[in-house]
Amino acid sequence: MVLTGHARLAGVIGWPVAHSRSPRLHGTWLARHAIDGAYLPLPVAPADFADCVRALARMGFAGANVTLPHKEAAFAVCNRVDAGAHRAGAVNTLIFRGGRIIGSNTDGVGFIANLRAHGVNPAAGPALILGAGGAARAIGVALVEAGAAVTFCNRTADRAAMLASLVPGATIGWEARHAAVADHALVVNTTALGMAGQPPLDLDLDAAEPTLAVADIVYVPLETPLLAAARARGLLAVGGLGMLLHQAVPGFAAWFGVTPVVDEAIYRIVAADLPA
Repeated sequence: MVLTGHARLAGVIGWPVAHSRSPRLHGTWLARHAIDGAYLPLPVAPADFADCVRALARMGFAGANVTLPHKEAAFAVCNRVDAGAHRAGAVNTLIFRGGRIIGSNTDGVGFIANLRAHGVNPAAGPALILGAGGAARAIGVALVEAGAAVTFCNRTADRAAMLASLVPGATIGWEARHAAVADHALVVNTTALGMAGQPPLDLDLDAAEPTLAVADIVYVPLETPLLAAARARGLLAVGGLGMLLHQAVPGFAAWFGVTPVVDEAIYRIVAADLPA
């Protein structure tokens, strides 16, 4: 790593943030391109978030990624947000320019890029989105803009209804998710179910058409129970790590002036310390 007094600085803000693989990813890109810069993990408590972001901007940081639980707070602290962040209602990428804080949301961009990298056409048919949080909204917006109809399904029905009114999309009750698999070309898990330490997502795939694609935004572990069940039925399974890699590209380009490539080598490096 090249690091001088002229180094460009960025990082990832979260609480906690030690689990983030973003420093490993961005650090690899910085080394690959011999960039004078660094990307740091920045643990910031929710009560301190706004003050710390403004301080980073004044300290000369180029920007930062934002992860849980700060994405909605990041939206509020920005002087300006782009159209993608406005539609998603949350910010995951901050760019500091002239003391101003500019926010964007690259989750949807990263999700669509990951689908396409796996040979999935996002407009092939309707998508069933499980969950109703910020990721569900960003992914729903991206799918609609790509030409797909979306259906939201959440354990709390009123949250799904609210999301469907914003994106827009249809809704079904949580108990209807099993049967709904047959009517969709893509199923997306945006919940934490299946993540390490969480129970698996209960979703029966027996009614799935052979062309169904199943995507999970969880990447710890790399192979969630949902993805394993999809592969066992011969369905195309799209893991969440690729979304993390692709959503990082726009921020790195804005902060460090180089557009990095998501390739197999980057995937292996970031995946190396993840549970299989």
